[in-house]
Amino acid sequence: MEPHISEYRTANHHPTDTAPVAARFDLRRVYTAIALAPLIYAVIRYLPPLAFIALVFVVGATALYEFYRLFFQARTNSVLIGIGLLTLANLLVSVYWRGAGMEMLFFGAAAALIIPLVSRENLEHNLIDSAVTLFGVVYIGIALSYMILIRSLPHGESLALFILLVTWAADTGAYYVGKTFGRHPLAPAISPKKTVEGLLGGLAFAILAVYLCRSWMPSYDLSLMSWLLLGSLLTITGLIGDLAESALKRSACVKDSSGLLPGHGGMLDRIDSLLFTAPAFYYYVRYSGIPIYGS
Repeated sequence: MEPHISEYRTANHHPTDTAPVAARFDLRRVYTAIALAPLIYAVIRYLPPLAFIALVFVVGATALYEFYRLFFQARTNSVLIGIGLLTLANLLVSVYWRGAGMEMLFFGAAAALIIPLVSRENLEHNLIDSAVTLFGVVYIGIALSYMILIRSLPHGESLALFILLVTWAADTGAYYVGKTFGRHPLAPAISPKKTVEGLLGGLAFAILAVYLCRSWMPSYDLSLMSWLLLGSLLTITGLIGDLAESALKRSACVKDSSGLLPGHGGMLDRIDSLLFTAPAFYYYVRYSGIPIYGS
């Protein structure tokens, strides 16, 4: 894993700042990446699909729990959290077995809405918490379901690795280029540290990653225009995902979803871009007619 896109550098860099650029980078990000990347690679490449589903669930459940902590705060409701996590698990499993995904969401929504009716606590807060419970499952669960759909495609192992590598490449380029050259804020009202320079750096790294991955992707023979299109698509959707999570954190008045991953923040901070790039990549592969889909 690589540094996260949410650390774009803004224009508050002064000529008198003589500190080395490297000193402004958090090396804990690199150490965390070195520790986790081989594990993720091994699960995707060498273990059966059920192991990948388990990994997606652990990642999703952790991110979902962080999401609930952001918005429940002192009103933490263990019953609603349990309903959310159980609905997430059922949703991911049903997607893999082409099961009743919509039914899982319906039963989860019904359970979350019934809780306030039998609770003695403040009804207004409980109804809001029920809505948060369901939204968290939709926001995180449905998006991560696309990783399972990608893994189930022909050459799914390579495709899953591809989307992870390109997404993290865009994050990495955005972080380092933004830290080093960032001057022009991109979305100051949502995330002041994001810059136009960071966005361009992420785009360059994503396109480079698409190009480099062609050597080990089965039947991967994209034209230059396809490299540019796919790299741009994943960079822009990843940025949207990052901005969406930044807006959620700003509404909750927090900087990171948690401190779980040293240098990266929380699990939700780590996967926010992937929540948007995975669906975009799945539909691109399915409907663009590029040769990476098919046996």
